[in-house]
Amino acid sequence: MPKKKKAKKVKILKKTKISKIKPKAKLKLGAQDKKTTNLGPDEKPVIKKIKKQPTEKRIYNLKDYVVYPKHGVGKITAIEKATVGEIEIQFYKIFIEKEKLTLTVPINQQSKLRHISSINQINKCVSILKTKPKIKRTMWSRRAQEYDQKINSGKIYELAEVVKDLNKNTDIIADQSYSERQLFEKAYERLKSEFEAVLKVSPEDVQKKMDKALGRTAIIENTE
Repeated sequence: MPKKKKAKKVKILKKTKISKIKPKAKLKLGAQDKKTTNLGPDEKPVIKKIKKQPTEKRIYNLKDYVVYPKHGVGKITAIEKATVGEIEIQFYKIFIEKEKLTLTVPINQQSKLRHISSINQINKCVSILKTKPKIKRTMWSRRAQEYDQKINSGKIYELAEVVKDLNKNTDIIADQSYSERQLFEKAYERLKSEFEAVLKVSPEDVQKKMDKALGRTAIIENTE
């Protein structure tokens, strides 16, 4: 009889041992999932980060045409140096023909400049001008702000979209407000100046190309 009692006690002890082992196994798995194993006391787990592609510094030369977002196409007329305090600064002198304005842009602020567009980009702009304008039902004050932001963004496709959306036919030109006409003319002239710089043709030929894409040539002929 006493032997049977001892056997029962052993069985109970075995059960308690098994139940204690299970949570430890779970902890080990969790540690492996977090990838914190095989680390020293002072080491931290390495978190991999996606590296961004490094941006190249743009280099502009004398007589290059560039685009300054808030003023449009300009030509680099000089590359000069000046000392401010004890710091030597190199900068571009950019002449904006349409506004008869000369800008001084430090070379370390190249993010404000871009090269003029390629022929392919100009052709894409022509395709944008041929599409139907988007009719927006929002208040004009909000739309005017959006159009102005697009004009001053320096992005040629956004500029073409503004020209296309604000283009009006002569039969409804009376319905176009003064501020609408101002924004249209600003966007139109800025786009036209970039077309001229890229295509290297006369302003008259550029205007004909743009007006044809906008469907304005027939309108002009009818009014003459």
